[in-house]
Amino acid sequence: MNTINYNSPDYRRSRTAYIVQCAFEYLVTLLVTDAFLAKLLSNLDMSDAMVGIISSFTSLAFLIQLFSIFLVNTEVSRKKLVVVFDTLSLLAFMFIYFVPFLPVGGTAKKLIVMLSVMLAYAGKYLISSICYKWANSYVEPTRRAQYSAVKEIISLISGIVFTAFMGYVVDRFESLDNLEGGFLFIALSLLLLNICNFISLMMIKKEEPSEIQVATRPWGEVMQNTLLNRNFRNVIILTILWESARYFTVGFLGVYKTNDLCLSVFAVQLINMVANGCRMFVSVPFGRYSDRHTFAKGFELALFIAATAFFCNIFTSPQTCWMIVIYTILYNVCLAGINANSFNITYSYVKNEYFAQAMALKNSIGGLCGFGASLLAGKILSAVQANGNQMFGIPLYGQQLLSAISFTLLVAAALFTHFVIAKQKVIVQ
Repeated sequence: MNTINYNSPDYRRSRTAYIVQCAFEYLVTLLVTDAFLAKLLSNLDMSDAMVGIISSFTSLAFLIQLFSIFLVNTEVSRKKLVVVFDTLSLLAFMFIYFVPFLPVGGTAKKLIVMLSVMLAYAGKYLISSICYKWANSYVEPTRRAQYSAVKEIISLISGIVFTAFMGYVVDRFESLDNLEGGFLFIALSLLLLNICNFISLMMIKKEEPSEIQVATRPWGEVMQNTLLNRNFRNVIILTILWESARYFTVGFLGVYKTNDLCLSVFAVQLINMVANGCRMFVSVPFGRYSDRHTFAKGFELALFIAATAFFCNIFTSPQTCWMIVIYTILYNVCLAGINANSFNITYSYVKNEYFAQAMALKNSIGGLCGFGASLLAGKILSAVQANGNQMFGIPLYGQQLLSAISFTLLVAAALFTHFVIAKQKVIVQ
């Protein structure tokens, strides 16, 4: 039996290239979420509820991962699939910032933006589980969480500098009454990031032909080892609770920050910089904790921190806008634990040969529930706003109520992880 040499030049180069690629993709994500996306959508005269729903399209796009099961059961190169679809996805993200310049009506622009965002996320998530299994295969199994932490730190450092600069540029254009110029600058930045992302993916080692053939499995065998696996079904339940909790609120906070709390894009990015710095500080300790105590224990700790974050956000209003800083820091800190464990926890309860299929099923189901949560949250937000930001005569912003619901779901998720998932037998592989 051949022993894999994780210190070979190809493996080391692949690990480094994957870290760099994730950093470039993270920078793209920053430009198509939160205050940047909210600024674009508000410019197109979309309501707060619609901005939140579009911001949550990422969860619905997870459904497309179901189709990745068909891709896994083919003998097409994993690298080729990832490079093609990831590149097209990033180009679709870039296109949304060109929409304000299109010679069409306002309604048409809104529809084009929604379609572009959906297509971008569809392309991204179609190959996300395939990409993760392929690129992560060059990482030593006993160091997966720590590697994820280092990967995250590099992305966060890049993001701190990048968002501060981009936030300043957009605010500068807006102060000159030329917000469209800011959108054009973002679009060109996205084009450059796409090129860098493409180069990074090309530097990752292509899988061996034998590895592609091994991935082909009968459907009955796949289902037996995924959805019919009780331990994995519990992971799906956990994913549903987490995705529903965060999409119930997060997608509606970008417009809340810029419209109700009256924060500039640059101010939002400064807060994000501080929060990302805190997240960066705890990433490696979180990774070591998870590698030492199981991914479930790491996930549990992250969920309790997330619940605390949304509890603080219940009390965030224009009069206490400083609370958004506490929320943002705690939420970003929790992501250090979520990101180090949400992918890796699947390794604990599903055999390696069914990993990509399990990830696709888990993310699709969780994403669908997350999008459903955002639709319900949009209706609640609209109802509260229509009532003059009051509930039972008490002054209350819709985002505060949404945060209370997210808090409840996260407490339930943390308790479920502690009493059910953490007690399951872990597969060592």
